[in-house]
Amino acid sequence: MSGESFQAEIVVSGDEITSGQILDTNSQWLSQRLEELGVRVLYHTSVGDEIDAIAGVVRQAVGRSDIVLVTGGLGPTPADVTREAIAQAVGRKLVLNEEALASIRQLFARRQRPMPPRNEKQAMIPEGARAVPNLNGTAPGIDLEVRRPDGKTCRLFALPGVPAEMREMWTHQVLGRLRQAGVGTRLILRRRLHAFGAGESQIVAMLPGVIKATDGPQVGITAHEGTITLRIAAEGPNLEACQAAMEPIVQQIRQKLGHLVFGEEDDGLEHAVVRLLRQRNQRLAVVEWGTEGLVNRLLAGVTEGAGFYLGGLVVADQAGLEHALGLNRNLLQQHGVKSIEAAEAMARRVRELFQTDWALAVPCFPQYDPQAEKPELAALALAHPGGAKSRTLPYAAQPAMLKVLFAKHALNFLRLELLGAGS
Repeated sequence: MSGESFQAEIVVSGDEITSGQILDTNSQWLSQRLEELGVRVLYHTSVGDEIDAIAGVVRQAVGRSDIVLVTGGLGPTPADVTREAIAQAVGRKLVLNEEALASIRQLFARRQRPMPPRNEKQAMIPEGARAVPNLNGTAPGIDLEVRRPDGKTCRLFALPGVPAEMREMWTHQVLGRLRQAGVGTRLILRRRLHAFGAGESQIVAMLPGVIKATDGPQVGITAHEGTITLRIAAEGPNLEACQAAMEPIVQQIRQKLGHLVFGEEDDGLEHAVVRLLRQRNQRLAVVEWGTEGLVNRLLAGVTEGAGFYLGGLVVADQAGLEHALGLNRNLLQQHGVKSIEAAEAMARRVRELFQTDWALAVPCFPQYDPQAEKPELAALALAHPGGAKSRTLPYAAQPAMLKVLFAKHALNFLRLELLGAGS
């Protein structure tokens, strides 16, 4: 291994992974640790407990990556075939590692249990490899360097699939060995900006030349339940260099997108709303029907909202509007519970009840019809010292995310008004 930039991949073996019985958390954790070292992970592979399949995957990984991490399949059972597969992939025979065997025997002795003969196979590692001690289990790891035909060296580590054992071995064994090999001299810094109010393609069009630029910090884009996340990654020798490279891109994105950007990292729209309420020293209450309390739950989850978000009401029928809020039955009958008029009346009333500066209302939603050429409109309303304001949006989206999407639209409606950017 040489140079400052390293490429890695992770291979996870186990029928329990490929069959979907358990989730692969090892790849996620190891990817995060590699990124902390400035190592770019390009591939994750899951493979079942078959020697030829594992060998094929490992052979491919060794041929294209500087660092390969394999987890799983180092146990004593017939299904644990990762050792044999690695040996087959690199063309080496398995040999007994006396140090590893002594460690396994000591573990059984400490536990005051006899060591079954089948556990001896766990001390078998490819010729030329080093064992990676495992203080918490019977499966030592494998540390192997493979010289490729292109003259480059791949460093392969095989670790147990048990997360606690794997993590301890990474922290106390593998990390130090990689640093000794020159890994970790560069840093990858990541930052996330979140936007709401425009679609993914629209935001890409607003940022020409920024997404997936060939030079400088890399910017990727993902969408989840209406929230667009811009993921910025900068590489450099230290934190300061990464920050200096990243900041112009961050400022460019903020300038181009304006009020579409509402926060960074773990921020949700509810955090942005609470920040603005605190800045203005104003208070908020919420009343919901269509979103079934989701807006209230989101705001209640923001610790900093105490004293600024005062709570709210959730209703499920017209009787709730009449009896809990005291809305006029004639108004509801004349305009309907899904109307702008009902929404504004809900907002005004809950503002009076809670004595707040702002009140946000989400009335009953229309019936979702995926076949409709023109979807019905859903209303949102805000009450404030100057009166009430409302807006409507087409009630159309994937059915499972409609409530979440409109909860976000409600919060964003309020956010823009607090910013003075409402239309």
